[in-house]
Amino acid sequence: MSRLYFATQIKPVLFLASILLMHSFVYAHAPAVFFVHAAPETIVKVEPYSSSTNVGETFTINITIVGVQNLYGVEVTLCWNASLLEVVSLDLRLGVESHSDGVLHELPSAPIFIAENDVIKEQGKYRLAATSTAPANSFNGSGNIVRITFNTTNTGNSKLDLETQLYDYPPPDREPRISWPIEHTTIDGSVDVIPEFPNIIIPSLFIVLTIFVIILSKRFYKNRFPLFDSSSSKKVY
Repeated sequence: MSRLYFATQIKPVLFLASILLMHSFVYAHAPAVFFVHAAPETIVKVEPYSSSTNVGETFTINITIVGVQNLYGVEVTLCWNASLLEVVSLDLRLGVESHSDGVLHELPSAPIFIAENDVIKEQGKYRLAATSTAPANSFNGSGNIVRITFNTTNTGNSKLDLETQLYDYPPPDREPRISWPIEHTTIDGSVDVIPEFPNIIIPSLFIVLTIFVIILSKRFYKNRFPLFDSSSSKKVY
């Protein structure tokens, strides 16, 4: 879902991150609504879109950006059903210099600033806020923001509800000198957790099938050769 950014409503975590920029993001009151159009359409999505797994097993998703231009900061909020899923691990893919499938640029002298990277287990929520720092370049293209591995604890269906904000790097001639959000679409995900198929069922089904085949064979033999009792192999007069 596309979102607009009001210059008067920047979140504190990204304000703190912005002071690290050589040309800092200036967050000031402005009478207009600012946003950056993405062309072609920029998408942030849960990948894979749909997952299915047995209870007690783990599965992994990526939060992926497709087709972004001039990206300098990201915010991610992901929510799920805490009674079904729990986070096992987080793998940030920020900094393409160290993660070839990632997003954002970094330099040895200008590492990526992570203002927030937290899982709230009881609420089933993950929050990330991060930005490149000057003089690192802005990011163009596609890549993964974070890779999340879940453990399944109960059966059922859980939506993976994704909300994101993408921020650009303000050019020198922008007045006021603020970071504008990049207009984009978000695509949620979902997971189905199904009961584990017990291993004991497989041999049990094989035994039942074998007995059924034997019974069917005896009936076929009796119908084919009515003068013989197949149980004793004696001729019946």
